[in-house]
Amino acid sequence: MNSKSQLQALSVCLLMFFSSLVIAQDLSNKVDSVSYSLGLMLGQNIKKDGIKEVNHDIIAKAIEDVMQDDGDYKITRQAAKIYYTNYMTSLKEEKTKAARADGEAYLLKNALKKGVITTNSGLQYEVLKKGDGPMPTAKDKVEVHYHGMLIDGTVFDSSVDRGKTISFPVMGVIKGWQEALQLMHVGDKLKLTIPQNLAYGARGAGASIPPYSTLIFEVELFEIQ
Repeated sequence: MNSKSQLQALSVCLLMFFSSLVIAQDLSNKVDSVSYSLGLMLGQNIKKDGIKEVNHDIIAKAIEDVMQDDGDYKITRQAAKIYYTNYMTSLKEEKTKAARADGEAYLLKNALKKGVITTNSGLQYEVLKKGDGPMPTAKDKVEVHYHGMLIDGTVFDSSVDRGKTISFPVMGVIKGWQEALQLMHVGDKLKLTIPQNLAYGARGAGASIPPYSTLIFEVELFEIQ
């Protein structure tokens, strides 16, 4: 196989996550193995970035141009960086608009459910279990169990799943939690639906909570410390 053919085969491997482009490889030597490894890593990065459509022939040409190292590129590296940055910014804006719209629609629908109470701030809660203990104040520290989800049901964090309660100051958490905890009695278990502006808002939280996410928590208050 000549150099050009090898580069084109490598570029196809870079998009292995597209099922229509999967090619059987024996990986019989080091070059094949590292080529496949490079393909997997780039494919994972593309998928992680949320890019769902690419032209694999153009990717192959770009790789070939770089490997030939003759500087004969269709656009400069600086222009490529700017174009990619602008594209990712627009992609992020589309996602955040969708997240906000989906969250608002979910809150409107959830507010109509029997047993759901909406506070003046927009926090929604439902009593799952009623306790009769004292209520914490903003100055207190509490011990709770919780189970956190996105509105699509994806679990992003759960002390319940870890099998261990967690303690923290009432004012040391997101605004939705701060408000909810001061409405609870020890022994209460609430289901909270927290609007994005009372959660992590535009910044999100790591890879698990996208920007502008409405969040759902089941929270049980065990103790005021």
